Amino acid sequence: MNASTDFFGWRVVAGAFVLAVFGWGLGFYGPPVYLHAVQEARQWSVVLVSTAVTLHFLIGAVIVANLPALYRRFGLPTITKAGALLLAIGVIGWAVAREPWQLLLATLPSGAGWVAMGAAAVNAIIAPWFVHKRPAALSMAYNGASIGGVVFSPLWVAAIAWLDFPIAATIIGATMLLAVWLLSDLIFSRTPDGMGQLPDGETSDTAPAATASAPSLPGRLLWRDRAFLTLAAAMALGLFAQIGLIAHLFSLLVPALGEQAAGIVMGLATASAIAGRTAVGWLMPAGSDRRLFACASHAVQIAGSLALILAAGDNVVLLVAGVLLFGAGIGNTTSLPPLIAQVEFTRADVQRVVPLIVAIGQGTYAFAPAAFGALRSLSIHETAAVAVAAAIIQALALAAFLAGRRRVPSLAPARP
Repeated sequence: MNASTDFFGWRVVAGAFVLAVFGWGLGFYGPPVYLHAVQEARQWSVVLVSTAVTLHFLIGAVIVANLPALYRRFGLPTITKAGALLLAIGVIGWAVAREPWQLLLATLPSGAGWVAMGAAAVNAIIAPWFVHKRPAALSMAYNGASIGGVVFSPLWVAAIAWLDFPIAATIIGATMLLAVWLLSDLIFSRTPDGMGQLPDGETSDTAPAATASAPSLPGRLLWRDRAFLTLAAAMALGLFAQIGLIAHLFSLLVPALGEQAAGIVMGLATASAIAGRTAVGWLMPAGSDRRLFACASHAVQIAGSLALILAAGDNVVLLVAGVLLFGAGIGNTTSLPPLIAQVEFTRADVQRVVPLIVAIGQGTYAFAPAAFGALRSLSIHETAAVAVAAAIIQALALAAFLAGRRRVPSLAPARP
């Protein structure tokens, strides 16, 4: 077998990329647009609609923590299809809500559905197919999340303006559902064992021997493990700082750059995120300390925050530099923690650890936009206040990564 041409795992990566485009495009980047559309159509308060967005993410946090059990009981393809169906129903529910209780009710399917197409889901899809090449595979698949923002943020705005929200939600939701249904049947239903392949496209002659791995942490032992606690804290802190700053970044850039230029700069942040994630995925050496790479990524983002502080709200060069530096770490905040888990926990524990850290992170960052918004309202220098808060929180995330470092017999991932 020619591993480079016949290995099915790279098709799985392509499928996971498309899944991430739809998952983040509708479930992550969509809610801010839905918020504006619902507020304009119904004249409801910002507090009410913002509460719906927060509830959307909190419900997702509860579901993602239980994804492993759902996969075991129903299978990954079935849960992925169900997630797409729930997300489509939820988005349509946002669009047709006539009363506040209907809006809040719509967050149940939208929040529950999108996490079956989010970070933990992508990791679960990729994990059986890749071990040593997992950093590159995950970085490629997770780039679909960034593309989802690039494509769907302007697409939602244009479609809602042209067709109205309910029709736009129905068309886009149906398109997503068809795509995910086909991906689940044709790609996600396959397994390496079922196709007679080994992870990474290796053969029995080229596959490396097993290496030592960390001890298993069944039950509550996981919640007393320093590596798990610091990894969960670091991811939660990093996401909180990141989502909090990004939620307000556009409006902070507009006074100095204007709306059109601010939109372009936000697009550059996404491009920087793709470049940063791809560079780490392909260049991180095998056996390296992945926590140190996470620290370096946060250090770059802290440098970006410092540039935003020094810009004083009107220095265009420093504003753009700050956005690019901050953007370089956006993708790694999501993709590196699962890769750290891969080398620090047994395979069975990784299947628990990744959904749990994603759930903790999502449950935390759901409150970030409101918290950073409150900070803006209390400060005269809004950009500096938000950037200082982001830098401090990211420094705490960096410290958490360092605090969890431990010596293990080998940082090479154990064979499944």
